[in-house]
Amino acid sequence: MSIPMEVLAAEVLALSPDERSQLLDRLLASFDSEPLDPAWESEWADEVDRREAAISSGKSAWLAGDAVVARLRARSA
Repeated sequence: MSIPMEVLAAEVLALSPDERSQLLDRLLASFDSEPLDPAWESEWADEVDRREAAISSGKSAWLAGDAVVARLRARSA
């Protein structure tokens, strides 16, 4: 028996941001027909580590997605 989309969406949106992120990763991976290139995965993991280190050290900061979109729209206006 399947769950109605509205019920499923409500359940998913009730998850924590971390849980939603993990679920999103799994859903996106389900669309991949081929495994990811191990070299690409390694390089991307290194980039993530560099970005997290920059944020931890104060060289960079997290920005809300809507704030970034607003900045980009303001630039192109």
